[in-house]
Amino acid sequence: MKKFLSTFVIFACLWIALPAQAQVKFGLKGGLNISTLSFSQDVVKGDNRTGFFVGPMVEFTLPVVGLGFDVAALYNQDGAKFMKDEGGEIYSASQTLKSVEVPVNLKWSFGLGSTLGAYVAAGPQFGFNVGSGYFAEAFDMKTCYTTFNVGAGVKLIRHIQLGLNYNFGISKLAKAVSDEYEGPTVDMKKNTWQISLAYLF
Repeated sequence: MKKFLSTFVIFACLWIALPAQAQVKFGLKGGLNISTLSFSQDVVKGDNRTGFFVGPMVEFTLPVVGLGFDVAALYNQDGAKFMKDEGGEIYSASQTLKSVEVPVNLKWSFGLGSTLGAYVAAGPQFGFNVGSGYFAEAFDMKTCYTTFNVGAGVKLIRHIQLGLNYNFGISKLAKAVSDEYEGPTVDMKKNTWQISLAYLF
């Protein structure tokens, strides 16, 4: 709940601070991601898995300097696999992690011609867990978590944006829970490569 309120406060502050001459565009964004789960202990290992994301977005830009920010509300599905060594026998499980992701990126855009431009972006992303399958049994999944985005991309004909983004975990996504396990706590984080396509109206 605190993360949700913090996200709302950020949106409100950005809206209040937005100058009247800023350009505002609404659109849709989607893409593919490749996620890797990282664990704090070697007893559990993660593997790369693909997934997708899709949802609405809004972009604010100051026309002359090209500075602005974008905000999106993305339904996200991450493929996830982890492997555990149990007495020399490797046990693995694959599941789909479902979440609503809210990235808030500071963005700098610059033109490369009348119909071509580029941008770099960075900012926090707030995740809200909405489904974790088997992971809910083996891990104490956090309702909210925080990651950070760094990315760049190109703008085509003023409406299409194609981007490449790396998202790395800041707060833990979950921790292992097991009555049989007596070792140190195993925390889980998620790091993701994303390829995105957005259309702005």
